[in-house]
This record gives sequence, C-alpha cells and structure tokens, in this order.
Amino acid sequence: MTTADTTFAPLEFAVTKNLAALSPAQRAEKLEDPGFGTVFTDHMVDICWSARGGWHRPRVQPYGPLSLSPAAAVLHYAQEIFEGLKAYRHVDGGIYTFRPEQNALRLQRSARRLAMPELPVEHFLQSLRELIAVDGAWVPEGEDQTLYLRPFMFAKEAFLGVRPANKYAYYVIASPAGSYFTGGVKPVSIWLSENYARAARGGTGAAKTGGNYASSLLPQAEAYERGCDQVVFLDDDGNVEELGGMNIVFVKKDGTLVTPASDSILDGVTRNSILELARTRGLAVEKRPVSLGEWREGVASGDITEVFACGTAAVVTPIGSLKAEGFEDAQPLGELGLSLREELTDIQYGRREDTRGWLYRLDG
Repeated sequence: MTTADTTFAPLEFAVTKNLAALSPAQRAEKLEDPGFGTVFTDHMVDICWSARGGWHRPRVQPYGPLSLSPAAAVLHYAQEIFEGLKAYRHVDGGIYTFRPEQNALRLQRSARRLAMPELPVEHFLQSLRELIAVDGAWVPEGEDQTLYLRPFMFAKEAFLGVRPANKYAYYVIASPAGSYFTGGVKPVSIWLSENYARAARGGTGAAKTGGNYASSLLPQAEAYERGCDQVVFLDDDGNVEELGGMNIVFVKKDGTLVTPASDSILDGVTRNSILELARTRGLAVEKRPVSLGEWREGVASGDITEVFACGTAAVVTPIGSLKAEGFEDAQPLGELGLSLREELTDIQYGRREDTRGWLYRLDG
C-alpha cells in the first residue's frame, strides 16, 4: 500500500523510560568523543506491522537487545531496509533534521522493491520526533557534531519458505557522531573494483538494503589492502556506478556537474541537495551514464576538473586518486565541491537561511 496520496492520523505512542539511562555527566563524557556508530542513546522506537493488523503498537522503549526467533525471515531471506539521517542542534537550542520526508519516501521505495509494507511518511516523521522527545539531550552542541538517526525495518515472522513475511518490525535508534574528518576535509583514494559488482540491473541497487552493503565489503577490503580509502563500482555496461556508500559527482571545466544515473544506483538525498544548490548557482547538472573511459579521458584532457563523493556521513569528500590493476590516475582537486559542502552544512546547522524548507524541527 502506498501513502503518497493518503493522510494518516498520528500514532499514539506508549513511552517506557529507561531506568538505567546515563546521567548528564555520563552522557557528556560519551559526547566528548563519540566516534561514529558505536555509542547509542538511551531509547529506541519500535512499531509493529502485521498482515492482519497493519501498523500497530507504537512505542518508545529502553535501548537494548531484540528478541528474535532463529527462524525469523530476515535471517534467511534478507528482507531488511534502513535509512540514515542526522539531527542538528542550532544555536537557539532547537533540534532539526534535514529533508526527512525524502528519507521517508526512499524507505517506501526500498520497501516496495523488497516486498515489504510501506511506512507512511507521517509515521516516519513522528517516529523521529518521539525519539527526540526523550533523547533530545543526546544531540551534541559541538561544531560538526550531530546525532545520527538510523530507522530500519526487517521481517520478523518465524517461518522457512520463500515468500514475503506477514510480520515486520520498524525501529529507530540514534548514535551521536563526531566530525567525520579530523583536522579538516581530506581527499580520499579510490580503488576501482573490476571483479565485483555492487548491484545488477533489475536488482536492489536503488534500495537501501543491507545486502548491497554486504556485497561491497570484500571489494572494500581489497581497497584497503591496496592502500585506498574507498571502492568504486561499475555497472553491467562498464559505466561508473557509485562508491560503497556514497554517490560520485564529476565537475567539468565549463562548470557542469555530471553524476552517474542507472536503476542500480541509490538516489542520494545529499547528492540531490548538492545538485540543487549547484543549479541555484546557475550551473548545469546532468544525470546520465558515465563510462570509465570518459572519466579517465576527461581527467587526462582537463575536461574534468574535479571529482568528489557525497553522502550523509561525510557530506562531500574530494577524490584525490583513482587506482586499479594497471594504472593509477591522480584526480584534479577543485573548490566547487567544498564550496557546496560549506553551503549545505551551513543550512543544516542553521548558520545560513533555509529558503527551500529543507529543515524539519524535531523538538517542541
């Protein structure tokens, strides 16, 4: 069931406070250097879905282990999807997130592709607000610090059989995150994976599902072995697809931004926002297939003047080199990507006026 043309009443959340929640002093200690994805807040959101009852039993409860049958469908048939977005504390103390309705719509598209129920946009947004209502103190105040929000959904029905499950669980957990870059943004080196694919035509590449990331882990390990920071994939036709967890953008000498397009590429919220900011500056934007040959020849001829990756965690990352079996190409470093990054993060943190209605307040 889709939710694009339907309005849903707010859910009535039951709230169970965590009696073992960290004290303000303990929380402050955790926030001093949280890293990424290893420290979690005191609570989580839990909403159930069943074929008989639809979305039901919404609650906020203490963060903790899940009880799951060994026969749960997610463990055998990988029906699992997730999203990632951030909460920002502005100078006025307010807590905001960035374009969450786009994450909600992408979660619906991911669910549709994996034959899972689609969570209404209103329920997605409310789930974020409900978690912030109890864990808002976990949103850091430091520069370039955020509270990373991870909504996810999986099949929990216990059965062995290849069919869509009849029971699902939707959760939201949160993790404070420090600055992605220590000492400033640095160019990254990229390993070209020519033996492995992230996703295939007609597959799940456009869905945000764990299997896509699992398939990137071995080639990512290859990248590390060869002294590279990230891995980039090609599609079935040999065109550039994306990195293991970020989209890629090429800047041409006339200022045009070009980003690969295919049905196996995740539709990045950060990428789309960066491209919209570029359009506002009067720059042309193209979404189309980009061959490896066009990339290499463009860099060699000077037609491509900058290459960068973009995603929720790092926002924008310059690419400094492309390495593969048989070649290593230095990449030109420009200023446009970092300029767009500054503009975008200024909007997210409330340092620049939000003229597009991208910010969504989570508290109050």
